[in-house]
Amino acid sequence: MITIRPAAERGHANHGWLDTFHTFSFANYYDPDHMGFGPLRVINDDRIAAGRGFGTHGHRDMEIITYVLDGAVAHKDSMGTGSTIRPGDVQRMSAGRGVLHSEFNPQPDAPTHLLQIWIEPDVTGIAPEYEQKSFDAADKRGKLRQVASPDGADDSLRIHQDARLYVGLFDGAEAADLALAAGRRAWVHVARGSVTVNGRALKAGDGLALEGEAAVQLRDGDAAEVLVFDLP
Repeated sequence: MITIRPAAERGHANHGWLDTFHTFSFANYYDPDHMGFGPLRVINDDRIAAGRGFGTHGHRDMEIITYVLDGAVAHKDSMGTGSTIRPGDVQRMSAGRGVLHSEFNPQPDAPTHLLQIWIEPDVTGIAPEYEQKSFDAADKRGKLRQVASPDGADDSLRIHQDARLYVGLFDGAEAADLALAAGRRAWVHVARGSVTVNGRALKAGDGLALEGEAAVQLRDGDAAEVLVFDLP
């Protein structure tokens, strides 16, 4: 079964400094038909104004992945971590038994565009963890590059859930397939551009759920940047 989640039907809030779209229920946006997909709980498509951001706030028992599309995010947390996340970087923070952090756009004159992803962990109450890695565009061009996994495969970030995240860049004749094991499902999020997924045409912001399918098939990209989640 294949189900499209159109970009225009996502939850939306514009706070002035933050323009955000929610694929799944989040904050004041509640939709009982879109509470998540398996352990994938949040995909927030955020645009943060120059010099603004999220002040210090807390999380617990959640795998939080930050994926920057344009601009930069300055991160600080109660573990003592301070870093800047830029396009090509992927950050993973396991909130565990509790962590405080802040995220700001350090640019004085340009917005930052990012995806914040929450995945429910398969273990709770652990010590919080932080990890950040950079993935070259060449490794994502015309293919799906694994960037997060439960076992750190392919030098990916290691998350506490039986889930894998792949990222790819597709244009023209570039194509890729991701086989899905029996009983697995997938969620595809188009971060930008357009692409055909299993015969369905998708554009930036669209999502697509696949259940009972043998593979994810990506074709006919037009400046597409795509995230694919392989989920239990």
